[in-house]
Amino acid sequence: MAGHSKWANIQHRKARQDEKRQRIWTRVVREIMVAARQGGADPAANPRLRLAIEKAKAANMPADTIKRNIDKATGNLEGVNYEEVRYEGYGIGGAAVIVDCMTDNRVRTVAEVRHVFSKHGGNLGTEGSVAFQFQHCGQIVFEPGASEDKVMEVALEAGADDVLTQEDGSIEVLTAPAQFEAVRDALQAAGLKPAMAEVTWRPTNTVQLSGEDAQRMQKLLDALEDLDDVQDVFHNAELDA
Repeated sequence: MAGHSKWANIQHRKARQDEKRQRIWTRVVREIMVAARQGGADPAANPRLRLAIEKAKAANMPADTIKRNIDKATGNLEGVNYEEVRYEGYGIGGAAVIVDCMTDNRVRTVAEVRHVFSKHGGNLGTEGSVAFQFQHCGQIVFEPGASEDKVMEVALEAGADDVLTQEDGSIEVLTAPAQFEAVRDALQAAGLKPAMAEVTWRPTNTVQLSGEDAQRMQKLLDALEDLDDVQDVFHNAELDA
């Protein structure tokens, strides 16, 4: 459940990621290939590739597998040519949904995404129909109990845009995408370990869903995330059990 500040939603997102650990290699490989093709094979000069390699290492991907996919992307080895495509739509209660995909067949992907929206009570929108409700940013989240003063001091010194303390006690650090790595690394160097850190699409407003509506929305999100071509799903629903 990307882009949320509520600690319960952050925990749920992490749990969902852990459930799908077996599929993460496929998504990371595609991210590495697209990043390398667009920005070059040198991680030092390609921030997006650096982050993709970090994800790969976190998923225990061997170094030779990482290198082989970079070589495929930059033409040194033959490989599949993936392209990025984004779909926007509406879920239960008018909740906004962004679906980021990487695909070698746009026709197949859009058909699958449209089918999931329709089957689960949502509808696929047009380009730009919901993206304005999200902010593209770095998001670094600390669980309740972290030192607010220390997080704020280190984050702002390192170039963060804002530090927000939520009602549940969790702390959220927001950065420009280009400053994400510097701020995250400064926090970690200060002994502050985040529960989650990523460049994401964060909703600027949220839709509260509970009971049956929350369950229906979760089924829609799960079905989207289960599609082979989907890399990430972002939404602005706050789901209460």
